[in-house]
Amino acid sequence: MKLRCAVLDDFQGVATSIVDWSPVADRVAVTAFREHFGSEDELAEAVADFDIVVTLRERVAFPASLFARLPRLRLLVASGMRNSVIDHAAAREHGVTVCGTASSATPPVELTWALLLGLARGIVPESTALRAGGPWQSTVGADLAGRQLGLLGLGKIGSLVARVGLAFGMEVVAWSQNLTGERAAEVGVLKAASKEELLGGSDFVSVHLALGERTRGLVGAAELALMKPEAYLVNTSRAAIVDQDALLAALTEGRIAGAAVDVFDIEPLPADHPLRTAPRLLATPHLGYVSRDNYRTYYGQAVESIAAFLAGAPIRRLG
Repeated sequence: MKLRCAVLDDFQGVATSIVDWSPVADRVAVTAFREHFGSEDELAEAVADFDIVVTLRERVAFPASLFARLPRLRLLVASGMRNSVIDHAAAREHGVTVCGTASSATPPVELTWALLLGLARGIVPESTALRAGGPWQSTVGADLAGRQLGLLGLGKIGSLVARVGLAFGMEVVAWSQNLTGERAAEVGVLKAASKEELLGGSDFVSVHLALGERTRGLVGAAELALMKPEAYLVNTSRAAIVDQDALLAALTEGRIAGAAVDVFDIEPLPADHPLRTAPRLLATPHLGYVSRDNYRTYYGQAVESIAAFLAGAPIRRLG
C-alpha cells in the first residue's frame, strides 16, 4: 500500500505539476489541498490519514497538540530552512522527521520593489481609473531619486533591496539591533544611529527583519508617529513586526502617505478584515516567495526529501 502525502495550501493548483513527482510515485500517493484549513481541528481531520505532509513556509502551525492528533505522520517537509511555527521537540517525541528546502531571496526582493514603486507612482488607482473610464490622471507620483530609503534590517534580503535603491539614486540608510557600521559600509549604505532616526528621516521605510522577541511590535504607534506625513512604509517580512492596528489607524487618519504590506497577522486574511478596505494601502496576499523558480525549488526539493526519507537517509533536516 502506498504512503499518503498531503500538500497544504496549494492555492494555485500547481504543486503536482510544476515539478516531477515520478521519483516517488510508485510508493507515494499525493493529494494537494487548495483550500486553507483555518483551525487545528479542520487540519487534523483532513490529514489524519496521511503519512507525509508538505507545508508552505510558516503559514500552518504544527504545535505539540497537532502532532498528538496525527499518529500516522512520519515526515513533515516545510519550504525554507527556518520555521518558527513547528514544535520540533514535539515532532521528535512523536517520531516525525522534519525537513526543509532551499528558498531564494530574489522573489521577496522583487516584490518589495514592485510594491514600493506601485505606492510611489499610484499604479493601482491609476490603472483602475483608466480601465473603469475614470479620470485621466488623478495622482502625483513620489520621486525616488535623491530620496532616503530606510531599511529595517540589512541581511540577505535587505542588502539586495539596498542595492536596487542605490541604483535608483536613493540615499540608503539601515538599522537593526546588531547592524555595524562596517557591515553597512560593505553594502554601500549608511548606518542610522537609531531606529528613531531612520524612521524620522526616511521617505520610504522597508522592513527586512526576522521575527523574534526583539522585533515583535518593533514598529508601533509611537514609531509610526515619527514618520513624515509624505513617507511610505513597506512590509514584506513578517506581519507582527509592525503593529497592524497602529498601521491601520495611521493610514485611516492620513498620518503617513501610504503603506504596502504582503504579510498579515491572520492568513488568509478574513473577507471582512479592515485592512482589505483600508485607505492608502497597497496589499498583496503574501506573494513574497511565490514565483515559478521558488516553487520549483520548494516542491522539487520536497520530492527529494521524500525520496531520501524512504531510502532511510533524510536530508535537510530541521530542528
